[in-house]
Amino acid sequence: MAMATTTATTILQLPGVTHNRSAFLGSGVPQLSVKVGRPSPSLLLTIQAKAHTRGEDRHARHSRIRKKVEGTPERPRLCIFRSNKHLYVQVIDDTKMHTLASASTMQKPMSDEFNYTSGPTIEVAKRIGEIIAKSCLEKGITKVAFDRGGYPYHGRVEAVAASAREHGLQF
Repeated sequence: MAMATTTATTILQLPGVTHNRSAFLGSGVPQLSVKVGRPSPSLLLTIQAKAHTRGEDRHARHSRIRKKVEGTPERPRLCIFRSNKHLYVQVIDDTKMHTLASASTMQKPMSDEFNYTSGPTIEVAKRIGEIIAKSCLEKGITKVAFDRGGYPYHGRVEAVAASAREHGLQF
């Protein structure tokens, strides 16, 4: 009596198989085709649902944004990077690959002005927006393209943008 077998494609993580991290947005888990018949007790299978971290998701969003937002000499890109302890803002001309202006919480005047231990707050972000706007206006930059860096337009990112607008930058 012949037994009927079917073929199914599933994502498997096998013991001893190294992850392929070369794929940019791939899951990093090898995809295998397996014939499903009688289960083999010697084969241990683990099905993995999600393999992206928050940082990988943010990096993918930032890549999608960068396809659309480009800094030119007339309208440079205002780029934000947010870490757990600090906040960094740069105005970049992408054609020459030059940073035209920058502000961060690590600069001496900012670190002396605010004494915080758990990371930058919205008030600190507003001050950073004010500093970057004044720095740009001193250098004759009035229009910028806003690059939120893959972060949601909320909280500290929104505070930097609003403060920069209040102090004369046009987005």
